[in-house]
Amino acid sequence: MLLNYGKPVTVSSTLGGFSANNAVDEDIKTYWSAATGDKGEWLQSDLGRVSTVRAIQVNYGDQDAEFMGKKTDIYHQYRLLASRDGKRWQTIVDKSENRTDVPHDYVELAKPVEARYIRLENVHMPTGKFAISGLRVFGKGNGERPKPVKGFVPLRGEVTDKRNAWLKWQVSDDATGYVIYSGVAPDKVYTSVMVYGKNEYYFRAMDRDRAYFFQIEAFNENGISERTAVVKVDP
Repeated sequence: MLLNYGKPVTVSSTLGGFSANNAVDEDIKTYWSAATGDKGEWLQSDLGRVSTVRAIQVNYGDQDAEFMGKKTDIYHQYRLLASRDGKRWQTIVDKSENRTDVPHDYVELAKPVEARYIRLENVHMPTGKFAISGLRVFGKGNGERPKPVKGFVPLRGEVTDKRNAWLKWQVSDDATGYVIYSGVAPDKVYTSVMVYGKNEYYFRAMDRDRAYFFQIEAFNENGISERTAVVKVDP
């Protein structure tokens, strides 16, 4: 599970409006940028409680990059540290000797780590500022998974717009996000889309004259709810 979506972030510095929480908003179009690309710039994510961390992904942003196109001699170097209390730290990933270009680096830990805080420290940037579009911490929280979603209603468009539908549901206070499933038979709801921070989705993938079937589940850092019953939408 993703452990740090929308969770508090602290940083060593910030450039202009490239705010820290852009690094944990699951939006590829936004990013945080430090004021420099110097060694020692850092970003720290608070998971909210001690959780089991199993993997981390570091997605870099491009801020003040000074070259374009393919290069063969660029590389990123960084360290990842973990702490239960924000005071005592252990290095869990050390890429300080890396010599390859890793703009979207995914690392599975050899052993799970129990931690509340994850810190990413810059060692070397190939160009520009130290900028992060996504620090994504994966594992399992130690709380309760969400309850099933309530009030899930698909609303198909009128005759002139029957290929589309508004999907709406009640907000779940214990959910980080939702996964909507769709298909052309009640036992074939294979297509899915993930939604964060909303309780509606505009679905644009239906044939005009075919019935469709939908269901939804909620998730947070602790697990996934049961899916709702399948709902049929007639043409």
